[in-house]
Formats: sequence, structure tokens, C-alpha cells
Amino acid sequence: MLNAWVVAPVALSYLGVLFAIAYYADRRADRGRSVIANPTIYALSLGVYATAWTFYGSVGRAAENGVGFLPIYLGPTLLMAVWWLVTRKMIRITRTHRITSLADFVSSRYGKSALLAGLVTLIAVVGVLPYIALQLKAVSNSYAILVRYPEIVAPAHTASVPVLADTAFWVAVMLAAFTILFGTRHLDASERHEGMVAAIAFESIVKLAAFLAVGVFVTWGLFDGPADLFGQAAAAPRTAPLLAPLPVAGDQARWIWLLLLSALAFMFLPRQFQVAVVENVNEDHLRKAIWLFPLYMLAINLFVVPIAFGGLLHFGTGDVDADTFVLTLPMARQQQALALLVFIGGLSAATGMVIVETIALSTMVCNDLVMPVLLRLRALHLVEREDVSGLLLAIRRGAIVGVILLGYAYFRLAGEAHALVAIGLISFAAVAQFAPAVLGGLYWRGATRRGALAGLASGFAVWLYTLLLPSFAKSGWLPGSFVDDGPFGIALFRPHEFLGLTGLDDITHAMLWSMFANVGAFVAVSVLGRPGPAEQAQATRFVDVFRHGGGGATPVWKGSASRSELQALLARFLGPGRAATAVAEYAQRRGHGDRGEPVADAAFVHFVETALAGAIGGASARILVASTVREEVLSIEDVRSMLDEASQVIAYSHELERKSRALEAATAELTAANERLTELDRMKDDFVSTVTHELRTPLTSIRAFSEILHDNPDLDAVERARFLDIIRKESERLTRLINQVLDLAKLDAGRTEWAIAEVDLKEVIDEAISATSQLFRDKNVALDTHFDGAAPAITADRDRLMQVVINLLSNAVKFVAADSGRVVVSLTRSAEELRVAIADNGPGIEPADQALIFEKFRQAGDPMTAKPHGTGLGLPISRQIVEHFGGRLWVESTPGQGAEFIFSLPIGGPDRGRPATAGAPGARQ
Repeated sequence: MLNAWVVAPVALSYLGVLFAIAYYADRRADRGRSVIANPTIYALSLGVYATAWTFYGSVGRAAENGVGFLPIYLGPTLLMAVWWLVTRKMIRITRTHRITSLADFVSSRYGKSALLAGLVTLIAVVGVLPYIALQLKAVSNSYAILVRYPEIVAPAHTASVPVLADTAFWVAVMLAAFTILFGTRHLDASERHEGMVAAIAFESIVKLAAFLAVGVFVTWGLFDGPADLFGQAAAAPRTAPLLAPLPVAGDQARWIWLLLLSALAFMFLPRQFQVAVVENVNEDHLRKAIWLFPLYMLAINLFVVPIAFGGLLHFGTGDVDADTFVLTLPMARQQQALALLVFIGGLSAATGMVIVETIALSTMVCNDLVMPVLLRLRALHLVEREDVSGLLLAIRRGAIVGVILLGYAYFRLAGEAHALVAIGLISFAAVAQFAPAVLGGLYWRGATRRGALAGLASGFAVWLYTLLLPSFAKSGWLPGSFVDDGPFGIALFRPHEFLGLTGLDDITHAMLWSMFANVGAFVAVSVLGRPGPAEQAQATRFVDVFRHGGGGATPVWKGSASRSELQALLARFLGPGRAATAVAEYAQRRGHGDRGEPVADAAFVHFVETALAGAIGGASARILVASTVREEVLSIEDVRSMLDEASQVIAYSHELERKSRALEAATAELTAANERLTELDRMKDDFVSTVTHELRTPLTSIRAFSEILHDNPDLDAVERARFLDIIRKESERLTRLINQVLDLAKLDAGRTEWAIAEVDLKEVIDEAISATSQLFRDKNVALDTHFDGAAPAITADRDRLMQVVINLLSNAVKFVAADSGRVVVSLTRSAEELRVAIADNGPGIEPADQALIFEKFRQAGDPMTAKPHGTGLGLPISRQIVEHFGGRLWVESTPGQGAEFIFSLPIGGPDRGRPATAGAPGARQ
């Protein structure tokens, strides 16, 4: 039975598992063994984009208008083509300037403006509150439905429930507690939360598995597969119109704006910026994310339409909310385990979003709202306190509780009047207002602080008027006439038909006007104004971050400061130990020890400000350092002079780096050439030794039997004939060896003439078998062939390939089993190559000899010294021929089970540009 005493402990246990994962990842990070230094973990952490909106709301959206849910997921998917370029630049800037949040990023670009950072924080908090309310609504509603099992009863209206009896309130409290545990257990100057990222990656897997399980159950449990499901949907009057594959003409504008809106939200939601930029540990992880994240989006949306249509067909148009079909369909069929799994999946989707979002927002509230105010008012004697870290943690924890409770307040005020998707789109439209200031700041040096302020304020005001306030009016907290008639009855100012623009849905209308106001004010004010010296310096560092190697220009600062005071400032905010370590590392990078100069230079001031920025944000760090140093006003000429000097230093460093790389390359080439000469000398000695050994055996036999015939003239005719036959055979062997040596020399020297033509490899094998048939009969060796169908013609020298096959056949005959010798010849093909294998059932090749063959085959030179058990010069010649035609030759053997020599040739002719390879996958060594 699924009641509160079952569901609640299971939910808390799951959250406990998440905390255990986070704790383990943090411990590993402390020991320098990061769990999240993995591109798959990074890509899965981006799955925090899929929230309860995706898990529940997409089905509700599909139940209303079919494929209308897709733009929210197609936007980020299409964005991947360019997302990695922009994100890589943001990651490099964030790492260079110790940026900790989206507000800090915008503020740092425009001269570290505290006012701009505060505005971004305000917009982020107000804009994301509806999104947090969405998660609370989804979890509380699904819990209220599940604990009534087996009945399916819609939850009571929130307004009629006291706060302390409201499930959503206790969900908010629980999420606040777990978020504090996840993100503010200690203060990290880098603002990385490795444990949180590991837990989010795990949650991405859980919610995907739960959603796929429901999709499979509906498609093949409630129905007989997709054909049956969609066939019944097409025949039902309620669902048939929803099967339209593309938006109708009136919806095209909405699709376009939703695609743009979702793409911008994926980049600028505070939680997405946190996991994609701040938490990134390696820029190369973007390579995997650009294909794995779209694949994840495809998987988690695969069954949205089947579940939506299954719910409509099963429940009809009754009292069951389409947003709950994912949960109510398993409940309707008494699938208790599946229903509980669905609840955990929805809980994963909601908690992942709330945890990351509120951690990001709490950092922004602390660093960019509270701290600048406290520092400017000189409140709490911050500069004089010995340890400020406890205060910072308290502020962040308070911000987490405050943000989540504000989200709950929005849920109580306006959440009940909207479907999940509608609530989410309101937040998307808010964070989209960051796009002009961020993207313009990344690529346009002329963008100014005043332009960014004007654009953000204008866009946010329009969003507030056209989307947020109407959501309160729909909930009864503002008069309905505000939406229907406009304020004070002025129809021209109706929020959804502003200035007479009609015929658009609410989101498209709000996006059009807010982006027009935002971009227009941003560009106009920037063009008409002029950036200050600090803004110019930051613009260069941001726009040209790759050109400057991540380091930026020389710090633009002029004045005097006490080094001891700055070090004491660091100690107060970072702790004495970490501050001392940071200063020592700085001195080491500068190439000198701590010489104790009483006066700090511009570089040290910049270092202190950057180190503080990692803990309290760039704007607060600027205020704090400014209160300690005595800074002089910089003129434009000062800035230009500093930038000119920086450019000269950068150009000189680039030239030194180029020359250093050239010197390293030349040294490597000389080393390789010397090694090659040494190898050639050794190979020459091996060649002479091998040839001498091979020729000595037949010469010794000829000499010995010739002496017997010379010393015994009375030898009988039969014995004389036998000795003469031995001399003849040894002479033929000697002739063959001499020809092999000559062939090998010609191959190495490149003087061999090749008769290139179309060759049927099967015919070559047949002729080689025919040529060696007498040898097989003499040795009483059986021969089997296996041909894998018809083989296409290849481009090669027919006679040379014949020589390879004959060499391998002759070699195989030598080592077959004494009593029941057998050789198997096979020809197989794949999409790209033909493969010939010649196997014997002899004793095989000992591991030491086999390793020698592979070692020689891997060397660029002649592997003829690999001669275990009399393989002679035939294998080196065969290998040279096969590799000439772009193929490979190798051996596979297990001692006691025979040996198999294999060569492959590419279909369609040799690729001379590919380096030859002697090894092969699957070869046993």
C-alpha cells in the first residue's frame, strides 16, 4: 500500500543516497582524485535542464497540442552547433578571472560594476522564482496523488490549505535543508561543488530511467505497441487533431520564439551557467557534451507523445490533470512499484533543479547583493574581522532558505492558475534578458556598462509588465481588468496586447517586446556612450581571451598599496593557511621568493583582487581592495600605454613560444634520426647473420655429399643416385634462397617492378595450392579450404601475391602435427578488406618467439630477424609485399594448438598514404 508512511521514507532515503554520493565525490576531490573529471559526468550534469517541467509538464503540453512541446528541447539541441564555441570562451574567462556566477561574469566584463551585478542578481532571483514554484508544485501534487493510492484524486487547492498543513511547504523546507548540505557545508574559493555535480549526474540517470520505464509500460503494457496506440489515437475525436506533425501556420511564430527562448534559457539559466561553466574542470569535455546531451534530450522525450495519448485514451477528458499522466497511468493499473519509481524520478528532476539553482542564486545574492552593501556601509566591521568565512556561509544559507520560501510564496499566490509549462516559460523569458549583455560583451568591445544596465533594466521591466504581473492577475491577486482592459482602462497598455500588437500568444508577445527594448537600449546607449578605462581593459581581456592565452592584459591600476595590509585582507577572507599558500604560489609563478617588499605593485594588487573574487565575487572584491589601497585615477593615455606594453610583451612571449616549439621539434627529429641510424646498423648485422645462416646449411650439405662421392668412387649406383639427388635438391634450395635475398634487397631498395592489375584472390590461392600440392602429398598433409562466398577483385601484383601464399603454405607444412598433419586455408571479407588465413595444427609458436615476431613486425625496418623455428626469409618478403599493397600480415598462435598466419588486403586498391601496421586487433601475443 502506498501511503505517507511508505512514500515519505523512500523519498528521504533517496535524498540520503544523493547526499552520500555528493559526500563521496567531495572526499575524492579533497584527495586530488576528482570524480567529475570525466566528459560523461559533465554531459549528464547538463541534464539538470530536464526538470519536473520535462518529467510531468511535457506530457501535459503534448496532451493539449501534440508536438507543441518539442521547441523547448529542440532549441538547446540545435544550439549545440555553436554552444561549445561560446561556452568554451566563457569557461576560459571564468577560470582566468575566478568568476563564480553569472552575475559576477556580467559585472566583471563591464568594469566589475557592483550595480550591474546587483541588477543581474535581482533579475535572476525574481525570474527564477516561478521555476522553483513549478518544482514545488510538481513534487507536492505527485505526492498528494500517490499517497491516495489506489484512488486517483486531484490534490486540494493550495489556497484552501493552511501553510503548515501544505505538502508544498514541507517539500520547500526539506529542499532548503538538503541544498544547504549539498552546497554550503564549507566555503570554496573556486566555487566548485564536485559532490553536487556527481549527484546531479546520478539524478539525470534516475529520472531518465523512470520516464523510459513509464513509456515502455504505456506503449507495450496498456497497448500493443506504437501502431496500436497511434491507431486508436487517430480514431479518437479528442486526440486525432493532436497528431499533426508540424505546427499550423498560426503557430509558426510561436515555434520560432520558443526555439530561441529555450536556446537562450539553456545558456543563461543560473543553474545551467553553474554546471556548464563554473563547475567545468576541462574544456575538452565540451566535445562529448555536444552529442551526448542532444542524445539525452531525445531519450527523455521519446515517450512523451505516447504517454500523453495513452492518458487521453484511458482517462478521457475527465478530472485527471494531463500533467499527472506519467504518475496516474501506472496507478490506474495498480503498478505500485512503477508508480513509486515515477515519483522518485519526478523528485530527482525537481530536486536537481532546486539544489543547483538555489546554490547559484545564493552565491549571487551573497557576493553581488549583500556583501557590496555591507562593504560600502562598512557594516559588521568586515575589514577588521579576523575570519569572515563563517559570515559568508551564514549569508548563503540564509539566501537559500529565502529563495526557496519565495518560490513557495509564488506557488501559493500564482502557481495554481498555470500549467507547469506556462510557469516554466515565464522564467525562461526572464533569463533570456541576459543574452544581449553577455553575448555582446563576449564579442563587442564597444559594449558599455551603461548600455548593459539600460538593456537589462528595459527588458526586465517589459517582462515584469507583460508576463509576471498578468500571472498574478489570473490568480486573483490583481484585478482582472488589468489584463482585459489595461491599467486605468487604457487599452493601448494591455499587457498581452501592448501598443496594439495583437494576434500573438502571451510568450511570443512578451519576448518580442522585451527583446526589442533590451537590445535597442543596449546598443543605443553603448554606441552613444564611451567606456571608461576599466571597462576598456576588461573588454580586451574578455573579447581577446584566447589571443592573450587566458592571462589577459597587464592589470590596469595606478596607485600605492601596502603589501602587508593586502596579505592581511586575504587572510581574513580566505583563512591564514590558504592565504599564505596563495601568496607563495603567486611568488613562485613570478619567479622570485617572498622578498617582503613593503609596497605592492599593480600585479600583486590584481592577484589579491582575483583571489578574493573567488570567495566573494568580482564586484565585492573590487570594493574591498579599493578600501585598502590608495588608487589614482587612470587617464585614457595611461590605459593605452599599458595596453601597448602588454601587447609587446604578449607578442614577444608568443615569439619565444614559437621558437621554443621549433627547437623542440628539431631536437626530436635529430634524436629520431640518430635512433634510426643505430637501428639500421643493428639490422644490417642481423641481415648478414641471417643470410649467412640460411646459406650455410645447403652449402654444408652440398660440400659434405660432394666429398663423399669424391672419396668413394666405388660407391654403388643406387647410393650414388641418392646422394646426387640430395645435392640437386640442396642446390635448388640454395638457388631459391639466393633469389629470396635478391628479392628482399630489391624490395628494400624500391627497385622491384610491379605488374599491377585486377586480381581475383581466390584464383591466386587455388593456383598456389596447386603449385604446392606435391609438397603436401610428399609430407602426407591434408589441406582444407573455406571461402566466404565470392570475393571482389583487388588491385595488386598477381605473381607477388602468389609468392606470399606459397611462402605461407610452405611454412605451414613444416610445422604440422607429425601423425595427422592438417592445414586450413580460409578467405573471408569485410566491408573494407579481404582476409586470408593459413593455419596449421602443429606445436604452435612459443610466447617468446611470438613476441619477437610481433616486435619485429612493429618496427619500420626489415623484420627478417624474427625467425623462430626456421621461418627463414619468406616471412619478411611476404610482409614487404603485403604492406606494399596497403595490407597487414600477422600471426596468431597458442602453444600446443598450432599457428595461424594471416594477411589482409584493402578492397579497392592500396592506400599508400596509410602507414603499414603489422599488428592486428585480436592477435594473441
